[in-house]
Amino acid sequence: GNGYTPPLGYWQDADKTAALLRGGVVHTGDHGSLDAEGWLSIADRSSELILRGGSNVYPAEIERVLHMHDDVADCAIVGKPDLRMGMLTVACILPARADVDVDALKAGLQALCAEKLVRYKMPDEWRFMEAFPRNAMGKVVKPKLREIVIAQD
Repeated sequence: GNGYTPPLGYWQDADKTAALLRGGVVHTGDHGSLDAEGWLSIADRSSELILRGGSNVYPAEIERVLHMHDDVADCAIVGKPDLRMGMLTVACILPARADVDVDALKAGLQALCAEKLVRYKMPDEWRFMEAFPRNAMGKVVKPKLREIVIAQD
């Protein structure tokens, strides 16, 4: 064998198992790339991909940049439907302090993104929030967050 043991599948879910295990290969749903030395870098989950104006935008890449700012406790990028672009990127920000100057924070984050990201990956919209919807593991529930963002419009 090749030294690796694939999972048996999902408990009582034949459809998810069929999507996971195809042709003896485990399909994780991750997007990544190999560098010249063969090292794998994971970009993001396929399900998180935002198609903005014909370009692929991976939320995790933008989130890594936003997390560099000291006044960001947490952040999440979600896609929002748009007639012209297909999807827009919305940066949802949880400030580190309640008394933070949101306008100054937004300006600082925009400058940071302009320095670290190509233009089409810069967030189209900004939402400053007091809390994010989370699951039992504490992970942000992005489909619910997307619903909240769309409902605010």
